[in-house]
Amino acid sequence: MLRCCAVCCGVQDTAAPGHKSPLQTSQWYLEVVILMERARKRLEPWQIAAIVVSVVVGLALIIGLLTFFLCRDQDRYYNASFLITNVKYNSQYERQTTEEFRRLSQDIETMMSTVFKGSFLSKRYLRSHVVSLSPDPGGVLASVLLVFKFPSADSEAATRGHVNSVLRRRLRTISSPLSVDQSTLSLTELNKEKGDNLLNNCCGIRRAAFSFTGAERITGGQRAQDGEWPWQASIQLDGTHRCGASVISNTWLVTAAHCFRGGREPRRWTASFGILLRPPKQRRFVRRIIIHENYSDFTLDHKYDVAVVELASPIEFTSDIHSVCLPEASHVFPPNASCFVTGWGALENDGSSVNHLRQAEVKIISTAICNRREVYGGAITPGMLCAGYLEGQVDACQGDSGGPLVHANSRGIWYLVGIVSWGDECGKENKPGVYTRVTYYRNWIRSKTGI
Repeated sequence: MLRCCAVCCGVQDTAAPGHKSPLQTSQWYLEVVILMERARKRLEPWQIAAIVVSVVVGLALIIGLLTFFLCRDQDRYYNASFLITNVKYNSQYERQTTEEFRRLSQDIETMMSTVFKGSFLSKRYLRSHVVSLSPDPGGVLASVLLVFKFPSADSEAATRGHVNSVLRRRLRTISSPLSVDQSTLSLTELNKEKGDNLLNNCCGIRRAAFSFTGAERITGGQRAQDGEWPWQASIQLDGTHRCGASVISNTWLVTAAHCFRGGREPRRWTASFGILLRPPKQRRFVRRIIIHENYSDFTLDHKYDVAVVELASPIEFTSDIHSVCLPEASHVFPPNASCFVTGWGALENDGSSVNHLRQAEVKIISTAICNRREVYGGAITPGMLCAGYLEGQVDACQGDSGGPLVHANSRGIWYLVGIVSWGDECGKENKPGVYTRVTYYRNWIRSKTGI
């Protein structure tokens, strides 16, 4: 039978305007098939395989991104406030650095840990931190920041409901030395910015947990990680690192007086922050340098080696940059307490500074031992303390001067114990590092800074 197109065989196309007739559709389909067949014949097998792989990879990437954004965990912050009825308010609770504040706060944080770690939220609970203790006719009103990690896809209302339910139910059933009036309990969700700001403005907090591999000397070993020592600062003369310093507020640093030998003009000094000297995370100009009135550049007794530095503009506190806590003047850091000293000092005696912040774990050595004839022969005064090891090896060095020696209390809050001051070379046997004792100068620091 003769095959022909509609026009050639005289068949009239009766399709409505704007629509393809069955014959037109059939012809269009045939043309598409022919074009696809020609295209297939032009592609090599490896090209077809590449197209298939590209499509598969693209789909996998899209699915992976969707999974990441929908299922990844994010921090959620809640402020819990409640009345503790079996504790009488003490005026020492006004300052977070007192021993009284530490003891009650630790009891509260232990209670919160027991509440959530014994529940189905145990893997979501990260930490609690007492923000304030306020007076109340019925006892002490506690304000506590609670931090959890929930999947992004979980609704805020649902997660808040879970936290609230567990908190109320478990407070009724757990054993705790504290009595909580549940009628006063309130739970408020905070956005990330408010939660971060609240933590960043609390002194002595490190946001991440870090593991230490034992005693490593600054002059040879362990580099610090971002956020590990957020109070560490560098003070620089004419743009060159001269000494370390410690952040004690968003406008004040504390350091060693001897750092300013040869230059006390504030306009020549800057301060930088972050674990790298170059490039720093933040930099500030210096407005004022206050050196202890009794310090002298012309004596070798190293007394009164303390200074405070006022910045020209406030630091922006972040999880990587914020303040260390100053201890009360009455606080005692006992011998053999574990501390950390940090800085950009030399890798060896008379060496040059490094660019990446380093750390060393040292132990406090009693003044009686440090004043032995074979150690420092009576040179250690009440305003100084020794830290390190009599066998040497682990120590601060040149360029670490003015930097912090810190100790963590039982709540994991870090306090400034000492300021790197002097020593006989670096890491020598029977010559541990000597530090300015912060508690001895605590009232002087307060008189100059108001902190």
